[in-house]
Amino acid sequence: MGRPFGVPVYVAPSWFLVAALITWVFGGQLDRVLPELGAARYLVSLFFAVAFYASVLVHELAHTVAALRFKLPVRRIQLQFFGGVSEIEKEAETPGREFVLAFVGPLLSLVLSGVFYAALLPVEPDSVPGVLLAGLMVSNLIVAAFNLLPGLPLDGGRMLRAVVWKITGKPMSGTVAAAWVGRALAIAVLIGLPLLTQSLGSASADDVGMDTVMDALLAAILAAIIWTGAGNSLRMARLREHLPELRARALTRRAVPVEADTPLSEALRRANASGARALVVVDADGTPASLVREAAIVGVPEHRRPWVAVSTLAQDLTDGMRVSAELSGEELLDALRANPATEYLVVEETGEIYGVLSAADVERAFVKAMARPS
Repeated sequence: MGRPFGVPVYVAPSWFLVAALITWVFGGQLDRVLPELGAARYLVSLFFAVAFYASVLVHELAHTVAALRFKLPVRRIQLQFFGGVSEIEKEAETPGREFVLAFVGPLLSLVLSGVFYAALLPVEPDSVPGVLLAGLMVSNLIVAAFNLLPGLPLDGGRMLRAVVWKITGKPMSGTVAAAWVGRALAIAVLIGLPLLTQSLGSASADDVGMDTVMDALLAAILAAIIWTGAGNSLRMARLREHLPELRARALTRRAVPVEADTPLSEALRRANASGARALVVVDADGTPASLVREAAIVGVPEHRRPWVAVSTLAQDLTDGMRVSAELSGEELLDALRANPATEYLVVEETGEIYGVLSAADVERAFVKAMARPS
């Protein structure tokens, strides 16, 4: 859709489903308020759906601008079924910044609600502009109120996380507290939303059954999203807590340098003799030129290995396939994400070969870190 502030904005396919649902529901409301519109009410409803999601985009842009102000990279903004999400790649460094980062979204939704209210005052209520402005005012107020609920993954949950982090000095404690409140909130939504809408409803007896089913379905969807989001937030926090344990030096397989024309059998003999588990092809002056791929070695039958040169199984090195042995945590993952490959040459600060890092080994350590209890 564009790149405001240099951040790409994407629309998920689920957005179109919700936009159609909003158009249908709001069109039904317009039929009661402005019956003279006829079929044109659905065009007005479609405009409302687009304007509502534009408001959601403004909400997410508030998070994005705050993140960029704190020098936190933002991968993208995505509009989807549940509204929108700003994919901020790093966490705030302090609880104060985390609180601000979370609060600016609902704050801007409240501001938008106030703007639409002010614009509504001079307008005839029973007109198309009046109904649209009233709908946008109420919808932004609901977005702000819902996002301020104190449970992850909502903005209010991140604010609660920041408060607990500030009190305890431990970001993980804040995440655990906000995630469990989020799960409790999911249960409350599942049970309470249908009861609330039923107690406030004024539908006829013929419509009560259908409304009850729709309310229960909406409550179940919202509860599932909140419960899943809280669990994902907890897992990601646990992963970030253990990320420093992912060190290139610890995960690297020691390697032996071999010349390009070395038979595979001889190269493997040297590796076994030195306790190495990887092969690096070097040129005449000892400069690394390529890596012998583990998968390629496995594919060569043992009886053919004396006649297969390692160069035929090697992948040429690029600058992105060289990583420092000192990298760890998010810096290591960022380096690997920037240049996807199956193996990487790990070098010392002096440029000396330290070994070969397998992406599969990093992935296994990644999964192990997520499974380890905090």
